[in-house]
Amino acid sequence: MRHALWWLALTLTGGVERRGLLPRGGCVVVANHSSHADTAALLAALDASHAPAIGAAADYWFASPWRSRICRRLAAGFPVRRSGGGMDDLLGMTDTLRAGRAVVLFPEGTRARAGELGSFHRGALVLAEHARVPVVPVGIAGTERLLPKHGRLRPSLVRVRIGEPLPYTATPEEARIAVAALHARTVAEPLRDSRVRKVLARVISARLGLLLAFAWAFAEALSWPLMPELFLAVACVAVPRRSLKLSVTALAGSLAGGLFALQLASMGVSLPAPLTTDRMRAEVRHELSVEGASAVRHQPWNGIPFKVYAKEAGRADVPVTGWLSESARARGSRTLTVGLAFGAFGFLVHRLRRLYGLYLGLLCGGFAAGLALIVAGWS
Repeated sequence: MRHALWWLALTLTGGVERRGLLPRGGCVVVANHSSHADTAALLAALDASHAPAIGAAADYWFASPWRSRICRRLAAGFPVRRSGGGMDDLLGMTDTLRAGRAVVLFPEGTRARAGELGSFHRGALVLAEHARVPVVPVGIAGTERLLPKHGRLRPSLVRVRIGEPLPYTATPEEARIAVAALHARTVAEPLRDSRVRKVLARVISARLGLLLAFAWAFAEALSWPLMPELFLAVACVAVPRRSLKLSVTALAGSLAGGLFALQLASMGVSLPAPLTTDRMRAEVRHELSVEGASAVRHQPWNGIPFKVYAKEAGRADVPVTGWLSESARARGSRTLTVGLAFGAFGFLVHRLRRLYGLYLGLLCGGFAAGLALIVAGWS
């Protein structure tokens, strides 16, 4: 359950990748340590069959009953004193190792600065020798960005690389060299990404991205045939962290465009409305005559474009206040839901961003097919 919990948590915050496997039987895992998220990364990456137990500073994680319970239950932690008695705490895990479990230790003793690797204390190696189990070096990268020391949580892909086991006779310096090499290789390994996604991400992450979201939605409410949800499906998967801002901006553009379209229609100005049909307009006129401004609540689900409702509402002299209230409710329910859903999807598939070009192709093909079916259904 811990393995599943932390795998899900890290997946939602950018993803977690693992290279390599632990050997069969008990082992002492030694890893670099730069973030509190290192524990989550190891619990998510190491196989649950080893039921890893994590060594934690007794003076911090076990300083109060509630913190102790959280550490034991969520992080499988056991206390290790940092000032007197720590070696006895470690040797107390000998039976755990002989039972085939993994004991995870951070030999630096504290979190180091990002990119640095401090000297290793000898306790982990003494425990391995006492229990006659191998020492497994592990390099962790990405946690220093996910949860920096004294910083705030932000999305990042976490990568865990498990190295070849060292004999229990290894020295602390040999273990340190192995962990440092794994960490350096993991950091240096380029993340495979789509060139299209990187270009779009640069545009969307700038102010221009919000301007595009507003302009697209505004234009769609007047005449543009492609709904703003298509833009959100492209943008929110490319840059998931901008999902909320993009969705709210697109909603604002849609409402502003709808008001403008209503005013134009009330003055007798008719803009082109491609990919709409006479049957759509007849249905909207009927709904407006029966329900007034609240008829727009049907729009998110019946496939009739928002611009048809806005134009026919203007021709029917629907009050502006009522129209704005009802269209905000109807458009908001769909635009915000779609934008945030694609943002969540973007987080979940963050490590597959190299396939973004394929995703775009499938998205555009599916959208074109769906649009064709809707237009045909209302013809």
